[in-house]
Amino acid sequence: MKFEHLIEVNDPLNPLIDALSVKQVWAGLVLRAESPKLFVPHLDEAIIDERSDNGFRRRLRYGELVVEDRVELEPMRQVRYRVAAQQDIAESSLTMTIEQPTEDTLFVRFQYEDSHDAATDQANAMYDEFRRSAYVESDIDTIGMLRELAQQGRLDAMLN
Repeated sequence: MKFEHLIEVNDPLNPLIDALSVKQVWAGLVLRAESPKLFVPHLDEAIIDERSDNGFRRRLRYGELVVEDRVELEPMRQVRYRVAAQQDIAESSLTMTIEQPTEDTLFVRFQYEDSHDAATDQANAMYDEFRRSAYVESDIDTIGMLRELAQQGRLDAMLN
């Protein structure tokens, strides 16, 4: 399954929402990767057990299920999560890319991909529709949380 969607962060035509800077969005996306329990309430534990110049490896525990992933950071532009095939989990990835087509607009593109073949995708078509919907809701919640953290000054504090 491949799926992507775009969430508008700054809309110059909507004066009711505060504009976020690229730096604030970047800080928020990194915070989501480093402290996922802020964004995923049903996550029991998140441990970063290895760091490199361009990212880190995590172990995420949801009850008995433990998922290892690698987070790759391209500063001020992109956060990529890569999950290797493990137990009953297929190889997959999530890429969040900051896009600023004009000075006044700002978007985050969310791209999901798993390693299922076309036959598996066909068999899982209904399930995948539910997954897509859940992904969109989760991503909307992520941007909402970034707004909340920005209002509290927490994203700017991370930049200092």
